[in-house]
Amino acid sequence: MTTAAIVGTGPNGLAAAVTLARAGLDVTLFEKADTIGGGLRSMPLFDRDVTHDICSAVHPMAAASAFFRQFELPARGVRLLQPDMPYAHPLPQGAAAVAWRDIDRTARHLGQDGRRWTSLMAPLADRSDEVVGLFLSPQRSLPRSLAAPLLLARRVPAHTTSRTPFTTQAARALLTGVAAHAVGKLPSLTSTAVALLLGHLAHSSGWPLPQGGSARIADAMAADITAHGGTIHTGHPIKDLAELSAFPLVMLDVAPKVFLDMAGPRHTLPTRYRNALRSYRYGPGAAKADFLVNAPIPWSNPLVGKAGTVHLGGTRTDILRQETATAAGRRTDTPFVLVVDPAVTDPSRACGDRTPVWAYAHVPHGDTRDPVDLIRRRIEEYAPGFTDTVIASRGLSAAQYERYNPNYVGGDISAGALTLRQSLARPTPRWDPYTTPLPGVYLCSASTPPGPGVHGMCGYFAALSALRRHHALHTPPDLSPKKGEGEVN
Repeated sequence: MTTAAIVGTGPNGLAAAVTLARAGLDVTLFEKADTIGGGLRSMPLFDRDVTHDICSAVHPMAAASAFFRQFELPARGVRLLQPDMPYAHPLPQGAAAVAWRDIDRTARHLGQDGRRWTSLMAPLADRSDEVVGLFLSPQRSLPRSLAAPLLLARRVPAHTTSRTPFTTQAARALLTGVAAHAVGKLPSLTSTAVALLLGHLAHSSGWPLPQGGSARIADAMAADITAHGGTIHTGHPIKDLAELSAFPLVMLDVAPKVFLDMAGPRHTLPTRYRNALRSYRYGPGAAKADFLVNAPIPWSNPLVGKAGTVHLGGTRTDILRQETATAAGRRTDTPFVLVVDPAVTDPSRACGDRTPVWAYAHVPHGDTRDPVDLIRRRIEEYAPGFTDTVIASRGLSAAQYERYNPNYVGGDISAGALTLRQSLARPTPRWDPYTTPLPGVYLCSASTPPGPGVHGMCGYFAALSALRRHHALHTPPDLSPKKGEGEVN
């Protein structure tokens, strides 16, 4: 049996391992941390009965991606809980813009912009499989259908300029808040594309939270890997590729900077390729704050308290200014902040009156500020009295995020800036972006197409490339669960 090593157990490393193990390879995973999961880790921080998501919390891509649809998380005991209101955006003077899963209800809420919102999102939702398939592809070939590209070609340019077809403050802010998930200068073609991808998913497959926390997804993948003979080593960093010389196939769920460090001078990389990886751009950072609170967040507008995700950025003009300053490396005291109160969607996350609150701010690359007060004050603007509910808190600056996970270079949880060029040619403009010049060594991290998000597609595509090249296997393995196999309790 052919052996394969996978370095890193984030969602893409796990997806690569699942795919290779299902194809009959003997896989061994190496994880630097004491627990698996990368961006899917969950653990108690202040109270043993309250679980906090350490990186990601809400998973629209896990509900939409081809990998996870084949893997069938619900059949493995992972419940993806759907909030009726995927996201909300508080505005000044107690106003708020909200997006329900029901697009008609959203349109009614947006008043005179309701018809424009429906015209923008409904055709994308109607063809969601094709739209998602276009975005979550290797980005190296023409799509099978032109329906999705044509839909996007008519929509992206209209919302990329500083002006927008929307006339109300609510609709403008609602879409711009989703665009800010691209974490970069606004407006841009890539941020608008992200807004249309995530925005339409709110009205189709949703923005779910895994019941019990994000680690449930990683646990289900690990259970499937071990059920097919795989082995997982935690607390086992790989610092040099020479440590993996016994493996004919190596999959690296790491950022280009980490790959260069692992290759070192002992492994000959062509100068042009090495320079391309060195010039790979990383984006602004994320600064994370976790709170343990003893009451629901006291939002000025009660509607906001029903949302799975809350965007704090003010008006569209405010968001454009904040995100552009952050991308340019300038600090601001009013950063764009995302907030999730998991117990709103998953009541099991609460223990009595104690609940977790998840939040992060967009900050300049490598920012060293403790974000707790920065984020607390931002929440307090729209939820006066929030501070009085906080029992405990913990912050991770962008710089600390990189120390927590070296793939988050400068705190960039997207594993690379989402510029137009890097969206189409990440990490380098190779025809097969998962291969490297080193025989048998593949990249499978979010620095490869289709990029960031908990979708598993980077690892899945990298594994399929390896199976084609090394085993002449052109038919993807079946990923669906068998009865009693790979379930998490």
